[in-house]
Amino acid sequence: MTATTHFAFLLLQEFSHLAFSCALEPLRIANLVSGKPLYRWSLISADGQTATCSNGSVTLVNGGMAPLRHVDRLFLISGINVQNHAAPDVLGYLRRERVAGTPLGAICSGAYVLAKAGFLDGMEAAIHWEYHDPFTEEFPKVKLVRNVFVARERIITASGGTAAADLMLHLIGRQHGAELATAVADQMVYNAVREGTAAQRVSLQSRHGMRNEHLMRAIALMEECIEDPVSPSLIAEQLGISTRQLERLFGRYLNSSPKHYFMEMRLNRARNLLVQTDHSITEIAMACGFRSNSHFSKAFRGHYGTSPLAQRTTLG
Repeated sequence: MTATTHFAFLLLQEFSHLAFSCALEPLRIANLVSGKPLYRWSLISADGQTATCSNGSVTLVNGGMAPLRHVDRLFLISGINVQNHAAPDVLGYLRRERVAGTPLGAICSGAYVLAKAGFLDGMEAAIHWEYHDPFTEEFPKVKLVRNVFVARERIITASGGTAAADLMLHLIGRQHGAELATAVADQMVYNAVREGTAAQRVSLQSRHGMRNEHLMRAIALMEECIEDPVSPSLIAEQLGISTRQLERLFGRYLNSSPKHYFMEMRLNRARNLLVQTDHSITEIAMACGFRSNSHFSKAFRGHYGTSPLAQRTTLG
């Protein structure tokens, strides 16, 4: 008789309902399609009664943060404002379960909590792309990747949304064969199943319909040197084209100039850090390539119509 795999899901307040459903439904469908109890699951929360997701729906759970017995993996599922929910009792519970030998996993922004507990140092991990900037600033020892999920590490992580379904289909295929995983995906009418190495965000090529290799490489270079920006002329030199050619490419495909596009990229990262971290404005300015607060504030106000401090006060 095939053994039943038991997953526990710890739901933090404001967890992602989409990620939760995408994690749970493939397991239910695997049981349905196979005609066997391949999987079972338990839902837990901090208060042991309910968990409220980010869309306001309330989910009943099976219990609280008591010691787990005979669980094959504990998955942490969180969502928005995850920094507010990485509470000492949650961290303490995860540490106790880790010491007890319970395999761990995280979905959506859950990797933040595991990193806060110190579990991910030296490991590859995936987290929802919206948290990449504050995560890399706070946890430099974690090898953050932009993949939809990471399943080859001791601690499994998925970036959220439909990436949770990709991860579960991967685990089903690994345990019970590709044929069952495909049958589950068919039942979900999910014909775009991704491998773990797939990128989270729609590529620039797909978003803008562009296929120019020079432009793609130029943007990649900009992303690599946000903290120490280089001039468009230096980027063009590294690509082996003229500055004029580079400007024409940005104008044609992005309706922007290299300088303006790069500034928008830096300011967008600054805005993410302002809202999602407690770093000082000076630290954020430096992390985004601004050498003075005055220059940063002027550029930020010009782009967003408000000061960095006001932005933090409004959305923090």
